[in-house]
Amino acid sequence: MEAKEADAESDTGRWQAVLARDRASDGRFVTGVLSTGIYCRPSCAARHPRRENVRFFADGAAARATGLRPCKRCSPDDVARDERAVLAAIAAIKSAEQLLALADLARFAGYSPAHFQRVFARHTGLSPSAYARALRAERSAQALTSEQRVTDAIYEAGFSGPSRFYAANTQERLGMTASAWVNGGAGVTISWAVVPTSLGEMLVAATDKGVCRLSFNEGPDELARRFPRAELAEGDSAFAALLAQVVAAVERPDQDFAHIPLDVKGTAFQEAVWRELRRIPPGETRSYAQIAAAAGNPRAVRAAGSANGANNVAVLIPCHRVIRTDGTLGGYAYGLEIKRELLMRESS
Repeated sequence: MEAKEADAESDTGRWQAVLARDRASDGRFVTGVLSTGIYCRPSCAARHPRRENVRFFADGAAARATGLRPCKRCSPDDVARDERAVLAAIAAIKSAEQLLALADLARFAGYSPAHFQRVFARHTGLSPSAYARALRAERSAQALTSEQRVTDAIYEAGFSGPSRFYAANTQERLGMTASAWVNGGAGVTISWAVVPTSLGEMLVAATDKGVCRLSFNEGPDELARRFPRAELAEGDSAFAALLAQVVAAVERPDQDFAHIPLDVKGTAFQEAVWRELRRIPPGETRSYAQIAAAAGNPRAVRAAGSANGANNVAVLIPCHRVIRTDGTLGGYAYGLEIKRELLMRESS
């Protein structure tokens, strides 16, 4: 049996993952329970076994080789099957010229539509249709950045024409108009202000759709580098009302500020990470692995960290609530002192 078990040196971490029912560990190993003769996912909701009855295995095949059988409650062998089905569906979505129906994707994967929707959302953080729309919007953003003409970018992104592009609400999702992506914000007015806070000087900038930048120790020069062709205007009275809400959110990060509109852009995975960050309750933290799992890709821990770092609106998308698995703070774009202070305010 020992030859089939996962490396013993990591057993302490695996046991902690089991106690935490960490979904991010599903697929990385299985938990064998010798007293019951079954093996489970780390996230299995069943009552935890006694530690002395537990052995860890690299996968279900290794556990079965010792005579264990899969748990009927958590179906550990379905992890690999689900992942294969989702990857096949993603490949089909990427190669399709039009949006594919959920029923067709589910039939291809061998699942019922409702079950496949849940499986797909668990792995990617999005429904199949939302993933397809996000993928097109992501391609549009990339193409609009590189192509000289908007029409060229529309076809490059996979749309059959401009009407399809706008019907897909890409303009609304990206925040700025299509031409602004080509021209570094040309045609867009961004209101801004630098205000003093208890955490230091804070830059707040917003389009007519919402806050597009919130940062510390930055000014209009940094904003101009991000949007070199946008019209930058010091905030007026209308902007002042939004600014007051943002300042209140920074001074009292333990309060609900989900009502403050945002105008941010990112890849489909980045935006899934940002949504999960906004779901972390004040006073709580998550690890990078937990965020990656919640965003639908448990193995993308480094990508989750990169998405955390790509956050353009500090506090409002609370990336400061993400810490390392060992409990240490990890990094923060504006310094650990600010991160530590924000976490302290939320927990007090």
